[in-house]
Amino acid sequence: MKNNPVGWFEIYVSDMERAKAFYEKVFEAELAPLPGVEGIEMLAFGMDDKAYGAPGALVKMEGCTGGGGGTLIYFTCEDCAVEESRVVPAGGKVFKPKFSIGQYGFISLVVDTEENVIGLHSMA
Repeated sequence: MKNNPVGWFEIYVSDMERAKAFYEKVFEAELAPLPGVEGIEMLAFGMDDKAYGAPGALVKMEGCTGGGGGTLIYFTCEDCAVEESRVVPAGGKVFKPKFSIGQYGFISLVVDTEENVIGLHSMA
């Protein structure tokens, strides 16, 4: 890895309005909708390309609920299909193979050997 390993995070929720109210109150920050990804509702925390730390969002998506395991960390890759191809040989599983998230690039969702789902992100 050439960069810091975490490039994005997601916190999965079942009730977006309730979660939005909680995070906005706790962090005194306004969450903004991220448009353009069909079937996925996302509200992003403030993002600044020049600031330290990883950006992220609350996400409501069928099949991914909040609770234990409701936080997803994305690892930045040059092409997430490359790392995805290493998952099964390493003892993991591919939950959702590489797919487009529009202007935001591509992701793969994989399961590690401990049953944790992690994300792989790339622009290509």
